[in-house]
Amino acid sequence: MSSKKSVSKVVSVDEQAYEQEAGQAEHEDVVDETPEFRATVEMEIQAKVDANHPDGIVDTSEDRIYGVTLAQEERIQAREEELERISALGAFGRQEGRAERTRAVVEQERRSQRPAKEVDPREKLERAELGQVNRQAQRLSENVNGGYTRAVIAKRIASRVLEGEAMFEAVMDTKEEMQHEAGTIVPIGRLESIRRGEVSVEGRVIELWEPSSPSIQQVGLLEDETGRTKFTIWTKSRQTKVREGELVRFRAAAKNWYNGRCSIALTHWSEIVFPERGQWWE
Repeated sequence: MSSKKSVSKVVSVDEQAYEQEAGQAEHEDVVDETPEFRATVEMEIQAKVDANHPDGIVDTSEDRIYGVTLAQEERIQAREEELERISALGAFGRQEGRAERTRAVVEQERRSQRPAKEVDPREKLERAELGQVNRQAQRLSENVNGGYTRAVIAKRIASRVLEGEAMFEAVMDTKEEMQHEAGTIVPIGRLESIRRGEVSVEGRVIELWEPSSPSIQQVGLLEDETGRTKFTIWTKSRQTKVREGELVRFRAAAKNWYNGRCSIALTHWSEIVFPERGQWWE
């Protein structure tokens, strides 16, 4: 009896699969009648109006971004701050940024190291001494052509007087200094004592010779009240030709030695001035 009952309860695998498929089919035939809630067009419009209306936002300051949630606003602000930080780092690392910082440092150092204003030595002289210095400076500026101005000459004389020199010695030392200064017209008789390689002289052309070489444009003698010297004008210098008996001024002429005596030569760096000519092209 018991064996028959146990056999009757055995169900085949095919029967079990059939029962499962039948159950699934029954569930598929069941319709979900739960209603779906969707916002109407009017509701969406009203939601946008409420989101952008100032009364609908707790914080109505100008920093708030209307139309976004607080979380979205925080993300936007964080991104903007990050971009500003990156831009600041980029400007700090660029070459122009370093140049501006370097310029500021240099200007600060210059202001701190700026020397005190130089005191005019003439201010320390007595009135009588100052008058004498000014007269001697005027005389030197008239006698020595070129070089220092009258004010500079007066300062140089005043400095020497304050150092203890007598007025005559101060004037003569200043004159000596002026004659060695570039651009000063040097007396021809003192060319040998001038310590410069280039000099400026003025005198009359007393004689012109036939050039011995095509590289020489003109050669002759120049004379003033202190002496005479030979001058050579090179062809490559492209200088204006001079004439016998003419008063000329040679500027930046190179010193040379000719037969044991000092001579001068005019190069392309030199300049010829004709004080008595009406126009330079005459």
